[in-house]
Amino acid sequence: MAYVNSTRAASFGIVDRAATVVKSLRTALERRRVYNQTVRELRALSKRELADLGLHPSMITRVALEAAYGK
Repeated sequence: MAYVNSTRAASFGIVDRAATVVKSLRTALERRRVYNQTVRELRALSKRELADLGLHPSMITRVALEAAYGK
């Protein structure tokens, strides 16, 4: 008995590549928006309010990065 396997290489055209770039840009912009909003909101808090949250003012950037990028 003979078996024939046929595979087809996926070809990505310029439209697919452009769509991928647009999607990546939208994702990056959304993450940056979350980062900026988090920094803005945390900087608006007093040191006392930050302490109530268990944060020091020097931790704002790191917390915002974690919120936006999960790092």
